Amino acid sequence: MYLKRIDGPRAVTLPDGTVLSRADLPPASTRRWVASRKAVVVRAVAHGLIGRDDALERYDLSDEEFESWTRAVATHGIDALKVTALQKYRQL
Repeated sequence: MYLKRIDGPRAVTLPDGTVLSRADLPPASTRRWVASRKAVVVRAVAHGLIGRDDALERYDLSDEEFESWTRAVATHGIDALKVTALQKYRQL
């Protein structure tokens, strides 16, 4: 079996005991961002699975967009990433 050489870890263990691997990341061609995909990318960057710059480049995200995801998760949790909840959480 051949393993592709990559920078950084192949998997990380999150504080709740679950394991997040590179296979759990959304494909680089993702254009439709649902809350669960956003959350996986934010967790991967926060726990060192991929670098922030790598995530921005891989998913073609702006710095402001990714920062808003990170802020929303830190302030209100994963539910704040849902598009239907944006207005609700912006008012708080």
